[in-house]
Amino acid sequence: MKTGVWLSYDLGIKGDYSGLYQWLDSHDAVECGNNIAFFKMDVADKDIIETVKSEINKNVDIKNGERFYLIYKKADGRYAGKYIFGNRKANPWEGYGQQPTNEEDL
Repeated sequence: MKTGVWLSYDLGIKGDYSGLYQWLDSHDAVECGNNIAFFKMDVADKDIIETVKSEINKNVDIKNGERFYLIYKKADGRYAGKYIFGNRKANPWEGYGQQPTNEEDL
């Protein structure tokens, strides 16, 4: 059964875009905004993370600091996401919203 997945990627300025784009094109991926692609893979639910990670690792020269985040639908119908390369950074929007306070002004 084919599973639809979204892949968010952050390769910076000197990333291996040609390797990534070649791999995405071979999977008939479609563009979904800046650095986000959607494609379908014929993979069992429990293997989707390792399969995508392994294929990207074989086809893209991944440098330190680059990030790939995979969003997929689990067998139970819920969606999940996981960094397959790299880690989460601090939110760039932190501090812009108003936070309620329970403190009393003196």
